[in-house]
Amino acid sequence: MVSGAAGDGQTGSGAVEFTAETTLAVLREACASVCLDSTGARLLRLGSNAVYALADRPVIVRIAADPDALAEMERAVRVARWLGAEDFPANRVLAGVSQPAVVDGRVVTFWESVQDAEEYATLPELADLLRRLHWLEEPESLGLPYFDPMAKVRASLNGLGDGVHPEDAAFLAELADQLEKDYGRLDFVLPFGVIHGDANIGNVLRARSGQAVLIDLDGFALAPREWDLILTAIYYDRYGWHTREQYESFVHHYGFDVMNWPGYPVLADLRELMMTLWMGGKAAVEPRAAEEFARRVKAIRTGATRRDWRPF
Repeated sequence: MVSGAAGDGQTGSGAVEFTAETTLAVLREACASVCLDSTGARLLRLGSNAVYALADRPVIVRIAADPDALAEMERAVRVARWLGAEDFPANRVLAGVSQPAVVDGRVVTFWESVQDAEEYATLPELADLLRRLHWLEEPESLGLPYFDPMAKVRASLNGLGDGVHPEDAAFLAELADQLEKDYGRLDFVLPFGVIHGDANIGNVLRARSGQAVLIDLDGFALAPREWDLILTAIYYDRYGWHTREQYESFVHHYGFDVMNWPGYPVLADLRELMMTLWMGGKAAVEPRAAEEFARRVKAIRTGATRRDWRPF
């Protein structure tokens, strides 16, 4: 499914490589520590997190790639419990387990599984969830950070490794400098408040009950709400991953079209840069990511179509 602008899934200097093999060892130890059986667990995805589904009960185990993710995961657990108290349709942390846990330097969280087979909800349902989320007033106890896109961009630029040509890295750094200036001049029109941070169709699942459920709560922050609308817009407008009819249904259900806002091109360019840097962070170890990163940089550099960009 479509990847957002999250971390690159790589480890810090001197850390053990983040692979299916190394995360499986962490999974086994983490499950044993809370009396869960990891036998037969399935690896659902490996990126910014290794996500496993246990075989004997409906539990999801997430292992963060970033060894410094403890504070972020503590916040995600608090967010999940707050949303549960609000009866908001989001994935729930597993009850009766002290978490997050730290195992072999990795941060591990345990979640209730919402489905047996992978099925995503619809864009109107995503819009309804976001509209409801944006009406909520978060308690100060959540400790949500202010969303700083440029800090994420700078961190991703600094994390580009040997898989990225220095000329490409320099080009992207120059683009980031310009976008930072443009971003500082934006006049947001939606209220400032809690956002999901990576709102896209890949983060809204169809639960066993049939209800649409919001997942991946790691990126909750305080920001202009336009941030939660931009991915759906560019997936339609730039990449063709959504149809016009699908996008219009999203707009109708949310009640605002971010593409009609004058700041849309800047936010779209910035989100696109974040997505490209995420891919660049994987280029050194994944040939498919390296190929996709080169395609994206060339398109940004030349102004070419993005319609051949591939979800990753």
